[in-house]
Amino acid sequence: MPRSGSRASRRPPYTVGAALLLLLLTGCAAAGTAPGPGGTAPGPAAVRTGAHAPTGSTGAHAPTGAAGPGAAAARGPAAPTAPREIRMLGQTVRSAIPAESRQALVVTGNSPDSSEATAVLYTRDDPAVGWQPAAGPWPAHNALYGWTDEHRVNDLRTPIGVYGLTAAGGLLEAPGTELPYVQSPAFTVSGEGFDGESLEGSFDYVIAIDYNRVPGASPLDPTRPLGEERGGGIWLHVDHGGPTQGCISLPAERMEELLRILDPAKLPVIVMGDGAALAR
Repeated sequence: MPRSGSRASRRPPYTVGAALLLLLLTGCAAAGTAPGPGGTAPGPAAVRTGAHAPTGSTGAHAPTGAAGPGAAAARGPAAPTAPREIRMLGQTVRSAIPAESRQALVVTGNSPDSSEATAVLYTRDDPAVGWQPAAGPWPAHNALYGWTDEHRVNDLRTPIGVYGLTAAGGLLEAPGTELPYVQSPAFTVSGEGFDGESLEGSFDYVIAIDYNRVPGASPLDPTRPLGEERGGGIWLHVDHGGPTQGCISLPAERMEELLRILDPAKLPVIVMGDGAALAR
């Protein structure tokens, strides 16, 4: 948990041990930048069919208001139940999720300036049913100063939005994942975080968030389609117990679980921002 007190007392941005990471990452490396979840919306209330004849009734006619023969046909077919939506998401954010996506990791920040968040994985295996919670809620961290709609290098804020999850990697061997995975010593990290916590192991597992990067490329790919000034290297990675420079961090066991669940055939995305931003 972040220490109490003013941000002015925070330690300087953390450093990484690998020179390559210093060049590539602006979300989580030193050289650059990088309310709890709700359930699913309930479907419409069940359509009442009217009272049945009292038990033991022998009359030829059903009581007034009863659903006698042909009553259902007279009323017409019941209105179809709308697919369930992810309740905390507003219409603008919902519409940004690709219609083909069937997995969505929703990361909800505690407030616009908070570095603490909660993550829940939703699936939409049957479009007629809609979104269902599949894993979580999990504790998470985001950037030191919270969230932004216009991420810039070194602003220490996490970009708000809906982004693809198309590639992974890490210092350790893949725990079993369908995502393209790059294992490399370039993911070695050392030093201390903003609260003095050790950063060792933070990049044991990472999933690249497709903010200002080429989808599907290695997390180590330095290409920045929007320009270097817009930052990059925004990852999901192992939590080190404090704020990040722009990434989202989850406990190690949750990262392993997420890597095993995400399926590129289901076009997984991350939906992230503070609660007010996600409600748009």
